[in-house]
Amino acid sequence: MSQDFVVQVMFQGVNLTILISLPAVGVGLLVGFLISLFQAVTQIQEQTLTFVPKVVSVLLVIAFTSPWIISMMVDFTTTLWATIPSMVR
Repeated sequence: MSQDFVVQVMFQGVNLTILISLPAVGVGLLVGFLISLFQAVTQIQEQTLTFVPKVVSVLLVIAFTSPWIISMMVDFTTTLWATIPSMVR
């Protein structure tokens, strides 16, 4: 097992983590921006107004993308487990 191989596996893991979290973070960012824009226009300064819509939207995105997330994680894990014999050589 070389240093290049370890760096490659770490790079793939970080890329997978970013790719998996991107839809939920993006929707949370978009909903937060839209609510803050609404608050600025209407001059409603309620702190709890942003919390519930963001949580609901992020949970919905996670629920809708969970099959894709699970398949990506299973593919990465399967590939990682398949390469274990070549790691110990």
